[in-house]
Formats: sequence, structure tokens, C-alpha cells
Amino acid sequence: MRRIYMDANATTPLVPEVVDAMRPWLIENFGNASSIHQHGQRARAAVEQARESVAKLLNCRDSEIVFTSGGTESDNIALFGLVKPGDHVITSSIEHHAVLQAAERLRDRGLEVTFLPVSRDGVVDPDNVRRALRPNTQLISVMMANNETGVIQPVVEIGQIAQEADVWYHTDAVQAASKIEIDVKAIGCDLLSISGHKMHAPQGTGILYVRRGTHIEPLFFGGAHERQRRAGTENVAGIVGLGRAAELAHDALRDGTMTRISAMRDRLELGILKRVEDCAVNGAGAPRVPNTTNLQFENLEGEALVIALDLKGLAVSGGSACMSGATEPSHVLLAMGLVTNRARASLRFSLTKLNTDDEIDAALELVPAAVSHLRELAPVNAGTLG
Repeated sequence: MRRIYMDANATTPLVPEVVDAMRPWLIENFGNASSIHQHGQRARAAVEQARESVAKLLNCRDSEIVFTSGGTESDNIALFGLVKPGDHVITSSIEHHAVLQAAERLRDRGLEVTFLPVSRDGVVDPDNVRRALRPNTQLISVMMANNETGVIQPVVEIGQIAQEADVWYHTDAVQAASKIEIDVKAIGCDLLSISGHKMHAPQGTGILYVRRGTHIEPLFFGGAHERQRRAGTENVAGIVGLGRAAELAHDALRDGTMTRISAMRDRLELGILKRVEDCAVNGAGAPRVPNTTNLQFENLEGEALVIALDLKGLAVSGGSACMSGATEPSHVLLAMGLVTNRARASLRFSLTKLNTDDEIDAALELVPAAVSHLRELAPVNAGTLG
């Protein structure tokens, strides 16, 4: 059976260029980047080259890049590293659980936390950020692009508010990196998170951008690695892979790759809307990253459609991979005002540069057929879009 993968927001495959870059550091070059002999210094040089590549992608200094194990760790360092009991934190109701659950834990530890609402298109209103400010506000954390809908948040405007209020500002850019241009200077953020496996780098890699002069408390202790911001022996092979992926992402933002992905996403989205009755796009009225569409289908359960499509060879998602198997509907879609049945009837399609026009054609055959079949089996089980 032909397998088609359209769940890039969950993870992306390694591409050959990244594998080739990593291979020597998995076998021949095994040095510890903290060692002073030649084996260690070769590893250190490879780590610093990768740091330079990631910094170029974000338009920042090399020294402002901290290598981590992924987006979750980066988000946790950002939230736990700058605040203390009695402080106030502002975030949004549509954040990834790496931010939401960290914020909830901060609240349990005696901090005040405001979870901002979003519009029906899933956008945080900067005016709500401004209104939420308090004298003890220390940190604002609002994601750059939502992992379920792809909706891009007004991070530049929020950054201006944070600067005016002299408040730390973090943005989770896990779903934005490699898909849209990121310039930390233009955003005005103090911290920014990226996860490697969302951009064709290996799982278990990531970075936290820490603006010069931002003094964070580390989560880990046991060494002076990463300029004393993240203890632990560097994952040299993974970091090299992330650096190479950053170089490829930088090129893809300029060579028409993302335009091609956007055209495929639009053709998939419009094709499904044309072929399937009672179907709508979540977040259609807001700017979105070019690879993502989130569609709701009346009179069916999204999980059943995910399974039906998987049996036919098409991999898509009902929402965040981190909440796979959860019985609750998407917190993102509920925050956007969808009733439970509509949230449960929604699927995310997210593409990579490896997808082809032939795969879009195949999906446009598979999705309508699967929806029709499930509706015939249970025509009144899933509520309506009203």
C-alpha cells in the first residue's frame, strides 16, 4: 500500500542532507565537546558551526543560542527560568501543553497566571495583552504559530507591548521555524523556542534563543555547558543535524520551496471543501503558516476519520501529537469558540517539502470517500456545525 504522510506538525522525517551531516558524528567522530584534546575540539568546532547556522536562521548572535533536547525543554527553561513566587505571567489559552502545563505548575507554586482568550479565528488580541499587564507582571509567553491550526500570532505587536512595559517576552516558535521568516530583533523577544524534529532534524534536539543580557535560571545542574545555561554533555550528532536542517530551512525560505508547499496546502484545502459537504476551515480568516490546514467535518468523529484514512495509507492528525489518545476535545478549538462536537470533528493536515502534487491528488480522492463512508455508517452521531 502506498503511504502518504501529512502530519508534519507532529514530526518530520530526516532528509538525506541531515543524515549525511550527522553520520560521521555517530561513528568515527565520538569526542566530547568539552574535552581539550583533538577529539573533543573537533566536536566543539562542529557544535559551534551548528550554532552559527541556527543563529543565521533567527538573525541573532551565535552566543544567544542554547542547545536543548527540544521544544518542551526550551519552553520550560523559558517559563521557569525568569520568574519567582509572587510574579505574574501572561500567556494564551491556545499554547502548546509544554507552555500551558508549565504555566499551571507556576500557578501552583504561588505565581499569578493570566490565560488570554483568542478570537474565533484563533488570534490573540494585543490589546488584551496590554490590559492584562499588572505591576508584578514579569513574563509574557505567546506562541508564534499554533500547532493545530497554523494560525500566526501578532508576535511583533506583543513584543512592542512587552518592551514598553519592561517585561520579559518569550515566544514558542516550534511550528513557525522553517515555515516563515523569523527575526528575533524584529520580534523583540527575549527568549524563543525551536524543536529540531519539526524541521527535518532529529528528534531530541532543539534550541532556546536567549537574548544577551537575559539571565535565566537553568533547569539542570552539573556542568558549565552552554555558557552555564544548560548543563549536560552536548548531543553532538543531533546538534550537527539541527545545524544542517537550519541551513536547509534558510534556503527553503528563499528558493520557492515554501511557496510550493503553500500552493499544495491551498489545493488540498480548497479541493476538500469543494468535494465534501458541510466542511469548514478552522482559522481561515487569519494568517497561517503555509503548510497547515485544520478542517472540521459535520456528522462524524475526527478520530474515526484519522483511523479510516490511515487504513487507506494517509497519515493525518486530530490535533496535537502530544495529546494523542486524549478523551478531551482540542483545547485550541474550544478556545476558538467551537462546540465540543465541532472540535471533535476536526482534522489537521500538515505538509512537508517532501509531499508531491500526486499525493495531493490521492488525498483528494481518499478524504471525500472516507468522510462519505463514515457518514453513511453513523449519520446522526456527531452533532452539527451550527
